[in-house]
Amino acid sequence: MENKNIKDVAIADKALLTLEEAAKYFNIGINKLRIMTNEENCPYVVWNGSKRLIKRKPFEEYLYRSYSI
Repeated sequence: MENKNIKDVAIADKALLTLEEAAKYFNIGINKLRIMTNEENCPYVVWNGSKRLIKRKPFEEYLYRSYSI
């Protein structure tokens, strides 16, 4: 089994995305993502200290149900 650096994992294979990764993956600006994830009980965000991570699958589901963002 090949040792891979965690940064070498493809974005599509990650469960949690940084704002920068999510912006690239979903083609949404980082500022828009910050606005969308600022709610205290946002269902598709997990906080690691002060670092905001987006849960990829729940956020995908949210986008598929949305008409506009």
